[in-house]
Amino acid sequence: MDRSGTSRALGRKRSARLLAVAGAALLAFLVSACGGGEEQNTVEPSAVSQEELTRLPDATTYGDLADAPLDPGAAPTGQVLHPKKDLVVYKAVNGEPFAKLPTRQMGSPTWVPVIATQGEWAQVLLPTRPNGASGWIHAGDSDVESARNNFVVNVNREAFELEITEDGKSLGKWTIGIGKEEHPTPKGRAYIIASIAETVNDYSPIVLPLSYHSDSHETFGGGPGTVGIHTWPDDSFVGQANSDGCIRVTQEALDELVKLPLGTIVNIV
Repeated sequence: MDRSGTSRALGRKRSARLLAVAGAALLAFLVSACGGGEEQNTVEPSAVSQEELTRLPDATTYGDLADAPLDPGAAPTGQVLHPKKDLVVYKAVNGEPFAKLPTRQMGSPTWVPVIATQGEWAQVLLPTRPNGASGWIHAGDSDVESARNNFVVNVNREAFELEITEDGKSLGKWTIGIGKEEHPTPKGRAYIIASIAETVNDYSPIVLPLSYHSDSHETFGGGPGTVGIHTWPDDSFVGQANSDGCIRVTQEALDELVKLPLGTIVNIV
């Protein structure tokens, strides 16, 4: 090969190397921009001492976390989490700590629905006031137990109707009772936080407390005004707005509702 041919061959090799380097750089940029970078997915929570954790307020139905981020309305992921230990709740991924999520509440294990994820972080709905409170927790394998929950309960107040669905398929519909005008059943995206065998009142064998609270009762029956689902001694509630905010259902509906996992979302419109 003559000298000019050799020069052209070397030029082509240099161009190929430059294109390869440029392509790799572009790929790295795109991966980073799309959130695929390893660093973004492995953000570890800032250290919180045991003393600091103890001082954080509990994210339970008895709590009032005025500064909690509100439910952004993102589609549910179908994932629910149970904390294996008291977990710090942050305002954002590795943001400001503002509460702790305990392992149990109201006598039941804590299960919360996930509405967004980022790496090992999960944004979850909280069972506290204000209604629709949310927060971010670090959801590594050592922190939480995870499960799928594809059940959803839909409550239509205007139609006095409750429906249970699984993967979007209806499993049954029932006519219900709701809160009276002065004590309305609050609307929004709540979820079932516990299952309580009733020992004090005789109106329902089991009560299913929700993460939502009455907007008109600060307290009720000695509790924090938690809205619940339960039966009633007679059928006078069917198709009526005559409760103090709770959702009254037939025994048949309750028999199906108690089969649902804790953390099941209850959409109230």
